[in-house]
Amino acid sequence: MPEGLPIDHEQTLNGTMAAYAQQILVCTGKEDWTSRIENDGDGEGWGGLVRGLKALLGRGGKYSDPYNNILVTNSSFPPAAEASSSFISSAFLFPSFKYFPSIPVNVSQSEETDVDLSTFVRAFLLPEKLNNMHSSLPSSKRAGLTRSPDLASKFPNAIDIKHSPTILICGHGGRDMRCGTIGPPLKAQFQHVLRSRGFSSAGIESIVDRPDHANIGLISHIGGHKYAGNVIIYIPPGMTVNAGGSTAPSPLAGKGIWYGRVEPRHVEGIVEETVIHGRVVTDHFRGGINIDGEILRL
Repeated sequence: MPEGLPIDHEQTLNGTMAAYAQQILVCTGKEDWTSRIENDGDGEGWGGLVRGLKALLGRGGKYSDPYNNILVTNSSFPPAAEASSSFISSAFLFPSFKYFPSIPVNVSQSEETDVDLSTFVRAFLLPEKLNNMHSSLPSSKRAGLTRSPDLASKFPNAIDIKHSPTILICGHGGRDMRCGTIGPPLKAQFQHVLRSRGFSSAGIESIVDRPDHANIGLISHIGGHKYAGNVIIYIPPGMTVNAGGSTAPSPLAGKGIWYGRVEPRHVEGIVEETVIHGRVVTDHFRGGINIDGEILRL
């Protein structure tokens, strides 16, 4: 652990995770970004995806909803080969546990297709049911802010992440030097420990979803730099644990667990407890989310 980093070791971590509905991880192939990620990636498909999502979902956007907080996060995972143009990008979506090799960046439908970024937002990112605070809105407005699951069929190449755990480490040095310093060595340590447990971590260009594979990447700002290192572990719905000589569903299957104040010396224990056995390490727990969007606290 580098010396001299101003890490807050006093505040209780439980409850420091801000509530959110879903987190979309934009695949950039980079390991650091500008402080405001919407100002990065000029001319790149992933840059257009970030800007488009923030324009549609952010304050004043067409689908802005204060009760549907979507975290738009850059990740170091490379875009899929089919997302090579400036009009297409790739992304993960949690806790939906999905991977999208190609998402249109444009926000107006072209003559060749009836799919655009708004289609993606309506299919996957809007709430299935609006908060009661929206009850005074006209029915047409409420319908426009509610998910249209039938549109999911327009993204047939979406991949369900059923078996591979995903480990995300904040390494956003362009935003804060604490995460920028500790993020890369934490990523390397997670890769080392998971390899020793039999997990591969191949790149997204050859994405797999198997019980012996883990997705490990650096991500941009998620809040709480003073608690670095910040780590999110998404345990897929099909994850199993060994229970008395037989396999059983992981107690954390379908959940996302947020940890703070993680140092390289903690990684082996976190992998053993959380990934292998499905148990929360309470000393590092910031919060969590269930597959249905329920926020988890201790």
